[in-house]
Amino acid sequence: MNKKIKTAAVDHLIDAILCLKTREEGYDLLEDLCTVNELLSLSQRFEVATMLHDHKTYMEIAEKTGASTATISRVNRALNYGCDGYELVFERLNPDNENGQ
Repeated sequence: MNKKIKTAAVDHLIDAILCLKTREEGYDLLEDLCTVNELLSLSQRFEVATMLHDHKTYMEIAEKTGASTATISRVNRALNYGCDGYELVFERLNPDNENGQ
């Protein structure tokens, strides 16, 4: 984990997210917390990560998501060298799929 982001304020935000119980509650918090563009950027990065995880090509990802190759590359770097947060979520969203595949 990046020590620069480990702050009391980030802890508080994560605790807030973890206490949500429904998708609608998630929408409500994120709409209050983020601008539309910020939320769309976050969701685009997650979609890119999902497609990279599913072995899609940069061209396929760019065409489907509208993400730049720089964004795709950044997400790919996080998948390969990050803290495995994406992998954890993929496993939990699809627990029946061994190795997330």
